[in-house]
Amino acid sequence: MAHHRTAATPRPARPRVDVSRRKFLGFVIAAPTLVVAAEMGRQSLGLGPTAVASPLVSPPQVPEAYDLLDLLRETSRATANLIRITVNRDSTVSFELPRSDNGQGIITSTQMIIAEEMGLDPDQVIVTLADARPELLFNQITAGSSTTFTTYTPIRVAAAIANKRLLDAAAAQLEQEVSLLTSRAGLITSTVGAVIPIGDLAEVAGTDVTEEVEVLLKPREEFTVVGRPRNKSDQVAMVTGAKKFVTDLAIPDALPTMVCRAPTLNGTPDGVDNIDEVRRMPGVTDVEVVGTGIAVRALTFGQCIDAIQVLRARWGSGTAEGANDDSVLAEIKAAELPLVVPAGVVGESLESEHTFYFRSGASLETNSAIADVRDGRAEIWGPAKNPIAAQAEIAKVIGLPTSAVTFHVIEGGGSFGRKLFFDAALEAAEISQKMGKPVKLMWHRADDSRVGRVHPLCTSRVRAVVAGDTVVSFEQRHASVATETNPGLGEPLTAAVFRLPAANYTLSQSIFELTQVTHYNFGVSTRLLNEVDLRFNTQSTRNIYSPDVTAARELMVDQIAEQMGKDPYEFRREFLKSDRARGVLDKVAEEGDWGKSMPEGTAQGIGFHFEYKGVSACLVEIDCRPETVNRPIREGITGPRVTKVTFAIDPGLAINPRGIEAQMMGGINDAIANILTASLHLTDGYFVEASWDNYFYTRQWNTPIEMDIHIVDSGFPEPGGIGEAGVASTGAAVANAYRRATGITPEYFPINHKDPFPYEPKPVVPPVPQSPTDGLQFTF
Repeated sequence: MAHHRTAATPRPARPRVDVSRRKFLGFVIAAPTLVVAAEMGRQSLGLGPTAVASPLVSPPQVPEAYDLLDLLRETSRATANLIRITVNRDSTVSFELPRSDNGQGIITSTQMIIAEEMGLDPDQVIVTLADARPELLFNQITAGSSTTFTTYTPIRVAAAIANKRLLDAAAAQLEQEVSLLTSRAGLITSTVGAVIPIGDLAEVAGTDVTEEVEVLLKPREEFTVVGRPRNKSDQVAMVTGAKKFVTDLAIPDALPTMVCRAPTLNGTPDGVDNIDEVRRMPGVTDVEVVGTGIAVRALTFGQCIDAIQVLRARWGSGTAEGANDDSVLAEIKAAELPLVVPAGVVGESLESEHTFYFRSGASLETNSAIADVRDGRAEIWGPAKNPIAAQAEIAKVIGLPTSAVTFHVIEGGGSFGRKLFFDAALEAAEISQKMGKPVKLMWHRADDSRVGRVHPLCTSRVRAVVAGDTVVSFEQRHASVATETNPGLGEPLTAAVFRLPAANYTLSQSIFELTQVTHYNFGVSTRLLNEVDLRFNTQSTRNIYSPDVTAARELMVDQIAEQMGKDPYEFRREFLKSDRARGVLDKVAEEGDWGKSMPEGTAQGIGFHFEYKGVSACLVEIDCRPETVNRPIREGITGPRVTKVTFAIDPGLAINPRGIEAQMMGGINDAIANILTASLHLTDGYFVEASWDNYFYTRQWNTPIEMDIHIVDSGFPEPGGIGEAGVASTGAAVANAYRRATGITPEYFPINHKDPFPYEPKPVVPPVPQSPTDGLQFTF
């Protein structure tokens, strides 16, 4: 059973930058009841004091001063005042969040932020997801762990303005000074006991004319909601099955729809030999050829599968015809950028290269969308993380003005980067238009695995030059199948531009430069990316480049420590650049009992990561003994098992510690899968894996028996990024633990990628397997 603990370290005595006591400008919007909005100010955030331990100091790297979060916040500033909070007559507060919640808990954290500033209980705050709003421009993209960082201040400002207006209105009605009033749980109370519900003030606090307002935000030391652990607001609905995902929605006449797809990646239909026969099958209402395959609409998804099973289609060539792992890897190696510092000139050179094979980008909720395209308008329902770009592209493809397309953002069942892309919504719109009927499109899990989006195959090469106790230089060169980033920054213009190969390459380079850091004093330190477009469907999977870059980097850090005869923990502590970094490293070393005696075939491993205004460290224990590695699992993967994880993160201001713990748990299991078990195998132009039963994400029998998660508070003034923060340092720690337990430095990941399949691969024709009827025989 896993254990999760939240811990705080004593805050440093140094002065802390606190944005909360500056005055912020916002607006009271002309409306029948109180509606408020915020103007977002600029903040400058740093890492805190840096203690120099190494004699050769590395100059600052770009993300240490300005990173992807800063870019995303800057692009959202222009429309921050369009994000509005409404006070309702029933004393609740409503807010349409222009982001996408796919289980990461941003609805709950947003409720907490508003409740904190307005003196409410979080349950009194109703947060829904906004439809696509083109006027928001760059301010409706959910990416890069940026939601809370980019919305925290404007939401607080709007909430503070609302609270101020309500208090002013109450003071006028009660004829008392505002200083004698308090707001709590939707009630404004005076010192003499008079009570007014905020709903009774919603109209009088409103205005007929938009007005500018200045406010002070609540100081951090007075917080009573933010920073307290809270369960997700949808937790009960999730565990009882009441929560509605897109395929649960009862949209009138929207019937189940699936697509028969080509046996090779991105193959297109040349024709169907028995389309009329299939149209006459039980329950089938429509069969149409579309750009991506043959769409089948029926009364049930089971009937759709039955129809796809018997379709006899002819297919054109795909985009990866004949390609396999080896051929793609050869092209990537040919594209690797050179290392500059020559080996053997000064000191001793250490060099390594690691391959990271294709990984699935599928989330637990399969790719789905509902579309109703009729009578010159379109209505779409789906869990989109960039709905503005989706709305514009759908309008273009179906030949309608953007204003005729409504895109409803639905809460999703996981994303990990997948829902930045709106393949299902675009496909559903095309199918609905062709059939002239509403459709409820669901991709089969085989579709997601074989023709969906993937984390690209890549290599990471590292060279370090060491002279005595000094690291003279540290170079890393990352080469990859192109990481598709066509959503741009979340609106139509950049989405269109970044579909061009040269522009997509530029965006990838920018993201790499704004996220990747070697946060050590390693002399001359460089990181470069080169990508090759091999026409795969890729995506910016959870943490994008960081898991692979960090695993390669931290493996080399361990090797440098070994070369110098130093303990891996002590070496990192000496060479890390900042106090915050050493804080999380010290925490895992202390709590995880670094250096303890362990049986042969088992070991500890440690890893560190800096990103998204936060720092994290992970210490794992791994069991590589034969009796563990060779545990029998039916058609499954066992292999080495991570038995314990001690994880520490300094995320900046923690809004909901329980939510942070949950995110770290997910990231930890992602990382274990990346290093030990989970990959796709490219064979003759298609991926072999056809569902979760043969794609080996971390399973119950491989997840750590114990997890200790610690939140370290260094006084950083704002929340950093959380959604991806658990992956990179954990993966690095697992790789280092495996190396120490076995004496083998892995050349490729996951370590089982070249092992024989423990299952019989499913056929590619028909493209989806028949639904099983004996599932209960295999439950345990």
